[in-house]
Amino acid sequence: MTTNVSQKQRKEFIARGDCSVAGEEVVGVHTRVFVSGVQGAQSLSTGVTSLHPHAVLPYHRHPSSEVVTVLEGEVVIQIVGRSYHMQSYDAMHIPAGIAHAVFNESADQTVSLHWAMANAHPVREFGEGDFEIQDRTETDDDCPEHLTRFEQAEFYELAPGALFRDLFAKRFGSRGICGGYGIFEPGSSLPCHLHDYDESISIIQGRAICQVAGREFKLSGNDTACIPRGRPHRFINRSNEPMAMIWVYAGDEPDRELLEQRCCEDTTRSLNWHNE
Repeated sequence: MTTNVSQKQRKEFIARGDCSVAGEEVVGVHTRVFVSGVQGAQSLSTGVTSLHPHAVLPYHRHPSSEVVTVLEGEVVIQIVGRSYHMQSYDAMHIPAGIAHAVFNESADQTVSLHWAMANAHPVREFGEGDFEIQDRTETDDDCPEHLTRFEQAEFYELAPGALFRDLFAKRFGSRGICGGYGIFEPGSSLPCHLHDYDESISIIQGRAICQVAGREFKLSGNDTACIPRGRPHRFINRSNEPMAMIWVYAGDEPDRELLEQRCCEDTTRSLNWHNE
């Protein structure tokens, strides 16, 4: 059931990384939805799909842009026959309406993929699978899709000790969605800020503190925060180990407005999603 929530009423919400599986449309393929219109998100949905050994997600298409980022293992993604081998944190943008399939060729390893769509209601339409296979290592200007190899993506320091890589954006061909990877050294944080679009942030390594307009959340293990447009927030690594995230904006390119720190840290309530 979809919940209609006005912009004035919308607040952040947290999805646990071990939330219930949304169902098994295909044998050996399990999907968890972290962010969607059900919780009030606008123009954005994210989650994680796991493929068991030798599992295949058959050819399908979506009505909006999708980006698939490898979290664990290695996969083969075919896009109307163009076949790409992807490793950890490689990201593939697939435009709306383009048929694609995902293969876990491992005999003993489960693959984990983070997915994001420029649509609040993630759906897929199965069909079309008889294509001539062409093995490729990179995408080019003749392809509608775009592959960003993690090791080739440029690092930049968004704040002291917080290093980011953009993996998908309008400049790479995506529409209505952008995002990437960020890693925080112990003690590092982002300044308080807000966006003019909704954001999803999944903590894929370590432990994070998420401050949102006076509330504080502890996240780890794929826990995901959805921050509505206009809500002040920041992320902090108070642990002794690195913390990493996959972040997604419901916009074409990354953009943020910096705020005074007090807009984020006047904490009135702490929500712990994992026992310590």
